[in-house]
Amino acid sequence: MKQSLDLKLGQHLTITPQLQQAIRLLQLSSLELRQEIQEAIEANPLLEEFDEEAAGKNDAEGQTEQEKGGEAESDAGGETASEEGEETGAVDEMVADTASTQDAEAGPEDYASDAWEDGFDTSSGTADRPATDDGLPDIDARNSAPLSLRDHLLWQMQMTQFTDSDRQIAMTLIDAINEDGYLMAGLEEIRQALGNEGTATESTRDDTGTVDLDEIEAVLHQIQNFDPIGVGARSLSECLLLQLRSMAPGAPFLDAANELARPENLDLLAARDFKQLRRALKLRPDELQSVIAVIQHLNPRPGASIQASQASYVVPDIIVKKIRGVWRAELNGGTTPRLRINAHYEKLIHRGSATADNKYLQERLQEARWFIKSLASRNDTLLKVARAIVDRQRAFFDHGPEAMKPLVLHDIAEVVEMHESTISRVTTQKYMLTPRGIFELKYFFSSHVSTADGGTCSATAIRSLIKKLVESETSSKPISDSKIAEILEEQGIHVARRTVAKYRESLNIPPSSQRKSLV
Repeated sequence: MKQSLDLKLGQHLTITPQLQQAIRLLQLSSLELRQEIQEAIEANPLLEEFDEEAAGKNDAEGQTEQEKGGEAESDAGGETASEEGEETGAVDEMVADTASTQDAEAGPEDYASDAWEDGFDTSSGTADRPATDDGLPDIDARNSAPLSLRDHLLWQMQMTQFTDSDRQIAMTLIDAINEDGYLMAGLEEIRQALGNEGTATESTRDDTGTVDLDEIEAVLHQIQNFDPIGVGARSLSECLLLQLRSMAPGAPFLDAANELARPENLDLLAARDFKQLRRALKLRPDELQSVIAVIQHLNPRPGASIQASQASYVVPDIIVKKIRGVWRAELNGGTTPRLRINAHYEKLIHRGSATADNKYLQERLQEARWFIKSLASRNDTLLKVARAIVDRQRAFFDHGPEAMKPLVLHDIAEVVEMHESTISRVTTQKYMLTPRGIFELKYFFSSHVSTADGGTCSATAIRSLIKKLVESETSSKPISDSKIAEILEEQGIHVARRTVAKYRESLNIPPSSQRKSLV
């Protein structure tokens, strides 16, 4: 084999660390980006956050103080200035001595009091309010961990007079209750679990050496009296009956509601078989409607009311406003902090120095510049894509979802001259604040459906039309999917019945058989 050297020309894409960082920042949401920036600030001493308003205010105050100082020096003589300087120095020394003496004599409580007064303005606000619960923010509820249903039931169990054996049975039952408040294990399974633990006393065991089922059921009845009402139920029927039992004896339609809550009648109610229900309960249509209203006011998932989940907030990245008759998209400046290079550490870098400290600062400086550049590139790309979307969907901002135009990633990619994958990253978990609400950028992208005149209609617009048709229907005679398809056909939109059903399900709208009511 003969060896030779050849020269070839070619192109290939190399993903540098800087490009990887820019791509990663581009696909982060606003909350994730804020966390990423905070981690970068903590890891890189040459990165720092700054506030332009605060910096401008401090500069203005500094200039004002310098001007005042210059006027005072021009008015006063040299001897007077020197005397005032000596007096000021003496006063500063006295204040320093007094402060040091007070600090030496002060205890921990004084430090806490000073820190509290320095951190909060006690002259106004909630500090002047009386120490009552009216109007005060619930700081404990806001900062404490969410209370689970199990913790809520265990707290009530501790407040109930149980024997040691009944307390162990109650704990086992509570462990078998799911987040919705239903008992997911049978009494026989509970008895086997107690037998395996071997914690039950002899007084609660039957002849076979296991815990008596009657004792377990008695403890279960005690738990079913806990808050929330209906917890510990073994079925939907039992859950509704427990809630009806807690109502006042003279409540209207209470007896009929208890009959309707039975399993066989609930099956008829789920099937919307109102004729059979009227025969079984012997009620007129208006009376049956009132009984159904009583059942509908009950909570089928009582445990969900105790599960205090943390609220998730959406921070918009783009704000859209109408300025002089034109829709404008701008970045939300409050989503990400402003960054800059720390001037103090930058001055410590010496060119040509090969020390380890100098090399470390140079590397951090380069990383800081890359990070700031990647962040600026992300904001520019996001703003370009948002403005292209607003320009394409102006009809939506003027008339609503029904005027939404068909839009795909390729359309925006051509406008901003970027790849479709980049557009996909930009529009994921990025939100836009508009006068019509907050929407994810992906909301403005939808497929198209052909119309009778040869044009196209957006799938979002069709969903909006379906939702309006369902909202305007008569509850006693709901519109079927076939009828909706016929109405859309009359408007020039060719949509099959199965397509209408798919769009209806995406809107969480039940079929016509489940939307039917008596009146």
